[in-house]
Amino acid sequence: MSLVTSGFLDVGGKRLEYRSAGPMSDRTPTLLFLHHGLGSVSTWRHFPDRVGEATGLGILVFSRAGYGRSDPVDLPRPLSYMEDEASQVLGAVLDAAGVHKTVLVGHSDGASIAALYAGGTGDLRVRGLVLMAPHFFNEPICAETGAAVLAEYETGDLRMRLARHHDNVDTAFRGWIDTWLDPGFRHWDFTEYLDYIRVPILAIQGEDDRYGTLAQLDALDEVMCPVDKLVLPNCGHDPYLDQPEAVLAAISGFVERLVRSEGM
Repeated sequence: MSLVTSGFLDVGGKRLEYRSAGPMSDRTPTLLFLHHGLGSVSTWRHFPDRVGEATGLGILVFSRAGYGRSDPVDLPRPLSYMEDEASQVLGAVLDAAGVHKTVLVGHSDGASIAALYAGGTGDLRVRGLVLMAPHFFNEPICAETGAAVLAEYETGDLRMRLARHHDNVDTAFRGWIDTWLDPGFRHWDFTEYLDYIRVPILAIQGEDDRYGTLAQLDALDEVMCPVDKLVLPNCGHDPYLDQPEAVLAAISGFVERLVRSEGM
């Protein structure tokens, strides 16, 4: 199936904004990009296109409900919102887009959703995972940073900057921050899902990530699948923005090895 450049996918009664580029082949995987907790199609900038060009593969980027130009959601979000995205939405996005093989490229919340999907469903369409700044469990640093970000949203220019990317900026922000600061979310942990992942993983994190420590990557030490780790100096929570060349090289090499190993 070949998608037009941009538009909306109808998934679960919601219209989800998407953008695609490059070949959409049944024989090679499509790179599906999953954004962070305040992200959207546009916050990825041109990075997905660069990865597509470097690998020769098609890309698909979409905004989850409540983000970007996608339909809004009701608040408050449930504390299980990432598990819900993995179990109820992501597979339907693959169906709606006609994707037969995919490498999931997730950032932050998007990385968590990708890992939850691969470990929770065993969907054979998923051939690999790229997890940038993933959250497998909640850490105190998340709440500490979240409180600072909330203050910046209420008194600084963060709301104005986010409004460039979201039709419903308050829904996007409150749906994320209210969950991460909820006392009931302090013990959120889905590391048991990691034991069921059976595809290669590339995990990337910055040394200066203010939303999580390298303990997140340590959680992958006992999984039953191949894992490549890349820890980047002078890099915060957004590796594809802070160290784009290093991240591009790592993802391209990982994907190319994966394609060769499967004879695709």
